[in-house]
Amino acid sequence: MSITAIDIPRSQAPSSVERWYVLILMCLIYAINIADRYVVSTVLEPIRLELQLNDAGVAFLTGIPLALFYVAFGIPISWLADRSNRRNILASSLIIWSAFTALCGLSGNYLQFLLGRIGVGVGEAGGTPPSTAIVSDCFPADRRPMAMTVLALGAPLGAWLGADMAGAVAHAYRWRAAFIALGVPGLLVGILVFLTVREPPRGRLDAIVDDIKPSLIESLRFLWKQKAAFHVVMGGGVCALWGWGLIYWTPTFLQRAYNLDVGQAGAVTGNIHLIGGSVATVVTAWLLSRPAMADPRRVVWLLAGGVALTTIPSMIAYWTESLWLCKLMFCIFIPAIYFYIGPCFGLLNNLAPCHMRNMFIAISLLVANILNLIVAPWVVGFLSDWFARGHATDAASLRSALLILAPTGFWAAYHLYLASKTIVADQRRAIGYTKSWSP
Repeated sequence: MSITAIDIPRSQAPSSVERWYVLILMCLIYAINIADRYVVSTVLEPIRLELQLNDAGVAFLTGIPLALFYVAFGIPISWLADRSNRRNILASSLIIWSAFTALCGLSGNYLQFLLGRIGVGVGEAGGTPPSTAIVSDCFPADRRPMAMTVLALGAPLGAWLGADMAGAVAHAYRWRAAFIALGVPGLLVGILVFLTVREPPRGRLDAIVDDIKPSLIESLRFLWKQKAAFHVVMGGGVCALWGWGLIYWTPTFLQRAYNLDVGQAGAVTGNIHLIGGSVATVVTAWLLSRPAMADPRRVVWLLAGGVALTTIPSMIAYWTESLWLCKLMFCIFIPAIYFYIGPCFGLLNNLAPCHMRNMFIAISLLVANILNLIVAPWVVGFLSDWFARGHATDAASLRSALLILAPTGFWAAYHLYLASKTIVADQRRAIGYTKSWSP
């Protein structure tokens, strides 16, 4: 049964206090998610040296097990979240991945660390899709890109925790302590979610509400028909390949190229993640709150242009041998890996009916995590080993590998631009929301 009535969602709208409390808490959870996932890149070189691995080997250990289990569990957990209590799934997942993050710090050998990373991947599979779906039922359609951008503030906060704070802890107490310091707080936040967040009615702020719960095949078929959704998924995924793939190896690159220790390398990018990423996200949220940005075409034009322009400094950062110039380019490039996250989540939630939103986000994360946790780390590690030509990998071999990855930002920008061609009609088909910008 379908209902087309704007008055009903308004009567069910949450209070301002409730919607912003939920949004801020989801932002915190996303920060914990990013920190627990990417702390490993900060301590990549100490792990590699202790376990006597080459670049491809340490990339496999730290990235691929997490990503494979994230991908394997992401779709079924999201399918369940589209049919059951999202709050409970989110809180349980947070507790699971936080516990396994702490266990990574208690690992004593290769196998124990491997099992810990697998557990983090399983838990994190139930994190972001329920979070974004809950936020979507707290904000109306034209405010969702803005709300998702506020949620995405968790990414720079989490990256700062995983780089600067974790680097300082690892330098003072060795690398295992960094995992424990990040894992324990997540357990407490998981309990807070259980106690203070209510499960919102699905689609309460949509113009069209479907009671039908589609199958996985029906959700995939609908996504395929939504051409704009396909290009947003691919644009966001390739952005993750480009930006987060480069960042994965950046602490190791800084340690090798400029003879920095793990704490110094984390400090180089930590404040840029925190300040630059936060400023980029806040400015994007402000832009998306402007009435003119209710037109989704302008949102994807903004994303495409921003990613294309910042691809150039991402190439210079790994080409130069000047630490000063490298830092300057990071100040431009690193903020760009954040500003696209929230808008892409918001666009996808507007391109999916309410009972498909978890699945759309899960598919987006599946693509992004295959590209940035499986493809990028291993390919860069493999290329670094290959460029070393049988010798020990060094700054030069890793630099060459990163310079091959850097131009992929242009590929991401192209997908985001293509999304503008059909996004108006696709959004109307999904949620029945239109404004004066309709063609």
